[in-house]
Formats: sequence, C-alpha cells, structure tokens
Amino acid sequence: MAKIGLYFGSFNPVHIGHMAIAGYMTEFAGLDQVWFVVSPHNPLKKKETLLADHHRLYMSQLAIGDNDRLKASDIEFKLPVPSYTIDTLTYLKEKYPKNEFCLVMGEDNLFTLHKWKNANELVSKYPIYVYPRPDAERPSSHLLDRILSAADVHHVDAPLMKISGTFIRNGIKNGKDMSYFLPRLVWKYIKEMHFYEK
Repeated sequence: MAKIGLYFGSFNPVHIGHMAIAGYMTEFAGLDQVWFVVSPHNPLKKKETLLADHHRLYMSQLAIGDNDRLKASDIEFKLPVPSYTIDTLTYLKEKYPKNEFCLVMGEDNLFTLHKWKNANELVSKYPIYVYPRPDAERPSSHLLDRILSAADVHHVDAPLMKISGTFIRNGIKNGKDMSYFLPRLVWKYIKEMHFYEK
C-alpha cells in the first residue's frame, strides 16, 4: 500500500517552494509519493491572474519531469465545481482503494479547517502533514479546537521558504528575472507564453 500525500493548490505558477516541500515530504516525512492536485478555476470567483487549468497542470508536469515520486493530478478538473477536499478524497479512495491518502498543507490552511466541508469526517479518515508557516495565526475557535483535537496531525520540520505565486507574478509583471524561483522548464514556458507580463 502506497502512502500518498495530496498537495492541493492553484500552482499559479508552480515554484521551487512547492517542489522543496514535496521533496521534503517524500524524503523525510515518510510519504511514498506526493501528488500535486491542481485546483480548477472556480467560476464563482474572479479570474484575475489565474492561468487556464491546462497551463497550470502542464507547468506542474514540467516541474516534476521524470520524478516517479511526484505526480501532477487533474482529478479535480473532472469533479463538480467548486471542489471540496472531502469529495475529491472520497473519489480517489474509490478509484485507488489500495492507496493510503493523506493531506499536505501549510499551517495557515490547517487553521481554516473549521470552515471546510465535512471537516470532522475529513480528519477522522485522513492524516494531515503540516509544514510551518511562521506568519500563520491560529484563530480563537472552539470548533477548530475540537476538530484539531480529533485530527491526526504530523508537523514536519520542512525548510521555511517565503516564496509565493503572487511574489513571482508581480516580479514578472515588473520585468524582473524570476528564473531563480522557478524550475528551469517552467520558467522557459512562462517566457515563451508571455504569462503574467500584464
């Protein structure tokens, strides 16, 4: 049975921070694989700078290359929008019954669990691997306290990397060389396609 960490995100674009976290999870946290679950565009939200689904998936595939411990997944493209994590996990568990799934998330997301659909069911079935976010503030919430008290949370000592998609997009828009923050082929694709320049 493979232990697979699901790393949800818009990956707009995927950057070296994402790659470092995924690599840490497979090399140091005991996960066999990490799947980058690329979130589809929510039609209820403004698009702003979010690239089309297929471009973000393709950049994730470029970043991963032939690393068989990482995978880019378009599973949520095929499910009803908006996507709910519990529904995605239920679908994956039915499709891959021999795999053991868990969640990979930043500490900031952990502190929003009380707002998630069916959070109690989620934490009762799936372990959560949490990487540090020093700016994350835990809200005062009895509901969150109760959910976290029942959760199987693994805090991992992954390196802190304050790199964000917003930082990268703004840099590109302002004509900066952001190649140091992106996998080489991702940067090449962004330049070829003129993404984030306006």
